[in-house]
Amino acid sequence: MNGEFITSVPGLHTERLTLREYRREDFDAFAAHLADPVSAAHLVPADRQAAWRIFCSQAGLWLIHGAGWWTVEEKQTGRVVGNVGAFFREDSTVMELGWNTYRAFWGRGFANEAAAAALHHALAIRREPKVRAVIARANESSLRVARRLGLSYEADTEIYGKAVGIYTRERGG
Repeated sequence: MNGEFITSVPGLHTERLTLREYRREDFDAFAAHLADPVSAAHLVPADRQAAWRIFCSQAGLWLIHGAGWWTVEEKQTGRVVGNVGAFFREDSTVMELGWNTYRAFWGRGFANEAAAAALHHALAIRREPKVRAVIARANESSLRVARRLGLSYEADTEIYGKAVGIYTRERGG
């Protein structure tokens, strides 16, 4: 035995996208996204060191929970267009959905398509009873995605010092 530990990240496919595991070569685009004040306006902006910690911790969620984040790749070009997740926060038993499209790819419907695949994975494949998304009130584009996914407003809360809404959907709902 060589001591190698391997975990599997399920690959998901849509008409235009492949959702796959994080790879080292994905990091530069990820870090640029978090360093861009426009792209990261509704996230926690991060310098390259902080972005690396976030990137690795998102990838590592698969080891802890068997759920986590995917890199979103455009099938036609192979370009990385963003990230989508179906994951658990430390203090939650409800699976959370998250999505980020890199700014060069905004307005093409990639967030809708990737988030719909992650939602299907959470509800139909994993059979989670409920999913949630936490979205900043001013993040109109993510609020539109949540509505398209059938998520409904449940409550307000705060994450990283920012007011956010919790939007949920139950399996079968």
